[in-house]
Amino acid sequence: MNTITCVSCGKTGLVRNEIGINKKLLGEDIEKFYCIDCLAEYLEVTPQDILDKIEEFKEDGCKLFE
Repeated sequence: MNTITCVSCGKTGLVRNEIGINKKLLGEDIEKFYCIDCLAEYLEVTPQDILDKIEEFKEDGCKLFE
């Protein structure tokens, strides 16, 4: 599996939930990904808002999340 790196800060090894939330919020065909902190900054929300959304999508049974 390829290691995915945050396009903003360079954090390596993004995990499935980070990749999933990027696809869910930015579009399934994206090729550049953000870590949770950088995605929150990009979307002008808090990292906790992103984590809450991940939990919501998990509860809804979305297959993009573990």
